[in-house]
Amino acid sequence: MAGKKHSSLDRVLGRLDTLDTANLTFLVQRLARERSLFEDIFNTLQEGVLVINADGVIEYANQAAHRLIGLGENDLSGATLWRLVPGLRPSLETALDSAGPALPVVAREIELNYPESRVVRLYMVPFQGEGRGAARRFAVILSDITRDKQSTEERIENERTSSILLLAAGVAHELGNPLNSLTIHLQLIERRLKKLKPAKDRDSAALSESIKICRDEVQRLDGIISNFLDAIRPRPPDLADTNLSDVLGEVLQFQQGELEDRRISVEAEIPEVLPVVMADRNQLKQVFFNIIKNAVEAMQPGGTMRIKTRVDDDHVYLMFGDTGAGIKQEDLVRLFQPYHTTKPDGTGLGLMIVQRIMRDHGGQVGIESKEGVGTVVTLQFPQKNRRVRMLK
Repeated sequence: MAGKKHSSLDRVLGRLDTLDTANLTFLVQRLARERSLFEDIFNTLQEGVLVINADGVIEYANQAAHRLIGLGENDLSGATLWRLVPGLRPSLETALDSAGPALPVVAREIELNYPESRVVRLYMVPFQGEGRGAARRFAVILSDITRDKQSTEERIENERTSSILLLAAGVAHELGNPLNSLTIHLQLIERRLKKLKPAKDRDSAALSESIKICRDEVQRLDGIISNFLDAIRPRPPDLADTNLSDVLGEVLQFQQGELEDRRISVEAEIPEVLPVVMADRNQLKQVFFNIIKNAVEAMQPGGTMRIKTRVDDDHVYLMFGDTGAGIKQEDLVRLFQPYHTTKPDGTGLGLMIVQRIMRDHGGQVGIESKEGVGTVVTLQFPQKNRRVRMLK
């Protein structure tokens, strides 16, 4: 069996007691240089690297580990990992308590909430020093996978949404065929009726009126299906320079009749000119219409809807607040799920479509609600100059 290879440094350390002062000084300097080299290498890594003992006490941490955990060198060195990440110790018991030469390697995904919320993949690799009775240690490698996790979840959600919307579009399209057939047959019945009976006959007039009502209702249903298909059919936005104030004003004017009928007052603090955003006007109208409609339906007559704006260096925010009944906590987390609705006649697609349109515009939608107080929906749009900087 081949013997273990030793470096020149190992051989020098093996006869340490025979070295004179000059050689000892040279050896210390060399050890310091090698330590500095290894630290520089570890500090260039994007992954956090920790070395802990069996009790979780941190013996070494590179700069990335300090950054991920949010503690400085003086705070992290000598700290206990189990206290910094509560709940981690129980999930690693098998590896920590294992004995024998085949020590397990552990992988976990954990969520860190300080200094900011992020998802970290943790690998823990056990190792043991040379010599009998050498203490067991663990190398802990931390990788920030927050963006990967978010993009994966968003992709899965988008695929799920697209599948549901395509299914809904298919059903709506199939409903159009019998409606067309009904329209044709109603026209035939109306023509036959005119030939069979004189126009002055009372029963004939009543029957003609019924047929007209049926035709009007069929046309109304056909219009609903057409609008529904336009709303849910995924299509890329036709982006152009847009002033959000103009688009919102058009939607409020269109819904003015419904707002007055339900005695809903609108308090809008909207400047005439906001920073330009790149947007599809028609899709934005759909977003505003859905949000305002939800707010109106959530309030009793006499309620108030407040619309405010906020601007920072990168974004434009529109906030829609209502004085409705609010949303239950268990419903709040499911608002963007398809077909989930709290309204008896709701489809459960409105907010999902809003979210899809906002994502296509590079924006976000957020909802805050409290039962008995009301709901605030916040739309976040990237300013045009920020979108340009992102694309460069």
